[in-house]
Amino acid sequence: MGLWRWRRRGPKATRRYPVPLTTHQLWMVSLSAPVSRDKGASRTTLYPFARIDDDGARRWLAEQWEITSRAQLVGRLDELSRSGYRARAYRVTGVSPLAWDAALYVDIARRGFACGLIDESDAWTALKNIVPSVVGTYASWQEYAAHYLLGRKVWREGLRGTTDNGFPASQATADAHLRALLDPENRSSPWNLAPWNTISHPDRTR
Repeated sequence: MGLWRWRRRGPKATRRYPVPLTTHQLWMVSLSAPVSRDKGASRTTLYPFARIDDDGARRWLAEQWEITSRAQLVGRLDELSRSGYRARAYRVTGVSPLAWDAALYVDIARRGFACGLIDESDAWTALKNIVPSVVGTYASWQEYAAHYLLGRKVWREGLRGTTDNGFPASQATADAHLRALLDPENRSSPWNLAPWNTISHPDRTR
């Protein structure tokens, strides 16, 4: 009999967090939609996965970001909110793509919540903190997506010649994912569920 790598699947995240997000909450979570390409990702809950996987969130933060404590998480979020990768992108392109850093910021905050480095209240506070700069910079999800892809391209080119060169997905994969998010016919896209101007209107239940 062959050996199979078996991993127990956790319960659905919606069982642990059954209350649907408000329109503002969904909009904030949707800032990380460009990063959430995996099949197991959740784009409509604060919890980043469709099924509970606290250990997966913990491993990702440790392996990809060297974050293993609350202090390290808070420090990384602060760095992304202040300058992040967009400082280098500006030197290369003359453009400061906030969207790339904002997407990473929200993704990291969600994973930090998932593995218990911050609680739910702190996670929402972190997401709220990035909203003014994002809203003040972009006027649509299309603009946000364009800057995200620009930031990702500069970041990916910076990996050439390093041991991480083969790590990220191809630019074509990222482009296709963003096209799907922006497709007006895509009913599962969080950007269609929470249009850009949602955050400028009064919050409400969904």
